[in-house]
Amino acid sequence: MSDERHREILALARHTGRVTVEDLAARLGVTPQTIRRDLNDMARRSLLSRVHGGAIVTSGVDNIDYAARRDVAATAKAAIGAAAARLIPDGASLFINIGTTTEAVAANLSAHRDLMVISNNLNVVDMLDGRDTIDVVVVGGTVRRGDRAVVGPLAMSFIDAFKVDVALIGASAIDPDGSLLDFAADEVQVTQTIMRNARQVILVADSGKIGRPAPLRIGRLDSIDALVTDRLTDDRLRRACADHDVRVVEALA
Repeated sequence: MSDERHREILALARHTGRVTVEDLAARLGVTPQTIRRDLNDMARRSLLSRVHGGAIVTSGVDNIDYAARRDVAATAKAAIGAAAARLIPDGASLFINIGTTTEAVAANLSAHRDLMVISNNLNVVDMLDGRDTIDVVVVGGTVRRGDRAVVGPLAMSFIDAFKVDVALIGASAIDPDGSLLDFAADEVQVTQTIMRNARQVILVADSGKIGRPAPLRIGRLDSIDALVTDRLTDDRLRRACADHDVRVVEALA
């Protein structure tokens, strides 16, 4: 019975990118406690990675497909996007990097006026193109297949020509010690360049990113000014934010 459940859980996780305890319990007709035991067992066998409230498919060195990431924590990302957009004043200049959560922020900027948005995320460029009150600047460089991120030395050189008011960045993982983590070296290098060239850095990340494994460090909490998430339930990370004067905005709190 448990082996069959594990196969069903893994198949669903591979399809959606993320599974939750509550949804699995309802689908499979077992208690949440049983699902938690299943997920813990599968995590020990490196089949899944445990996150708050469920699990995701990742080995700790490979990210899930970009299209599948759009469906992971979609409700949380929508709330985060709206909350982060409220932090952006009219008349601001800003960077927006690659990420499905940063795309959720871009989707909430249409009512803003007199913005300059510089982005290496061609999905963001498509969203904001044609808005009369937003000037869109496309970062030049190599377009990465799969997620349409513009990366590489040309992209970093292009970004270095600017000094903007706000950088909106995403991250694939946040360690409770405050390390901001990702999977791709070219993406990390561009994000670090964006952060260096902004007066304020806002990190947008859903709670499922907290405690998730990823091998490359973007930076630490002392390199950002605000964290916008759905809920922050990790006490260690909350203390680290307080220690580094990072403003925490909980969109679903």
